[in-house]
Amino acid sequence: MIASVAGKVTAIAPDGAVIEVGGVGILTHCTPGTLATLRVGEEARLATSLVVREESLTLFGFATDDERAVFELLQTASGVGPKLALAMLAVHTPNALRVAVAAADLKALTQVPGIGQKGAQRIVLELKDRLGTPEAAVDAALNGERGDAAAWREQVHSGLVGLGYSSKDADEAIAAVEPDADAELAAGRQPRVATLLKAALRSLSVR
Repeated sequence: MIASVAGKVTAIAPDGAVIEVGGVGILTHCTPGTLATLRVGEEARLATSLVVREESLTLFGFATDDERAVFELLQTASGVGPKLALAMLAVHTPNALRVAVAAADLKALTQVPGIGQKGAQRIVLELKDRLGTPEAAVDAALNGERGDAAAWREQVHSGLVGLGYSSKDADEAIAAVEPDADAELAAGRQPRVATLLKAALRSLSVR
């Protein structure tokens, strides 16, 4: 397995880049996000995954080791090949995919060209316990189990925006789950941010 390539970027195309390693130009297929970090003539390092087929050897490149790991895990789901896995990472970050799968957010998954409702359901069923848990902004919300009346809104909003939803979508989702938070407060309990974030994701997935 070729775990990474490092060298000068000699060419960038819409779907990949050529990196010169030891005088050999190596074509790596990348997401638009990864390509945006590269500059022709500059040095770069990409984590890579080699896909071997009877008629071809195809190298896929990623900005981070985590992206590569998620790319490989996605392909363990039925019907998901390397091209579809790359398309999923072109639309969603690794953490956004983790949360979409964990929350069964079919709307988020069907935003990927090539994934329909049944395909999204199958991906959730097969990968829900395999992709791991989200990090960064989403972790902050999921791990902030309790918050006051104002804090929960900020945490859920930042978690949704961190997943790629617009501020407007986040505000609408917060409005949808606000009765749940108010009920908790009326009962003398602080709202649980993790529960509210998952409910907000569900409300976005059924719109």
